[in-house]
Amino acid sequence: MQNIAAYILLQIGGNASPSAADVQKLLGTVGIEADMGRVNTLIAELKDKSIDELIAAGSSKLASVPSGGAGAAPAATSAGAAPAAAAAEEKKEEKVEEKEESDDDMGFGLFD
Repeated sequence: MQNIAAYILLQIGGNASPSAADVQKLLGTVGIEADMGRVNTLIAELKDKSIDELIAAGSSKLASVPSGGAGAAPAATSAGAAPAAAAAEEKKEEKVEEKEESDDDMGFGLFD
């Protein structure tokens, strides 16, 4: 990540095609020792590619990744979801009632 961040910072700063030495120098200014094998691989992979296009392609790939339940909320707005939501609420109420009933089965009363 550090190598990619340094590469992008160099591009934003005006260096259209940063070299491995540029990335190493930038990382060195903040006290990070660059792994030149990874930096050279990064430079080779990004050679002649636009960062903007790579970010757009990555964003489209991330759009298909589930993000922890947030996808369920839009489904509730459809007309068919209202009866399902009502049924789910009824089930929750039934569970609460069952729990209260199980307390009565202890065999004695509080004031006995």
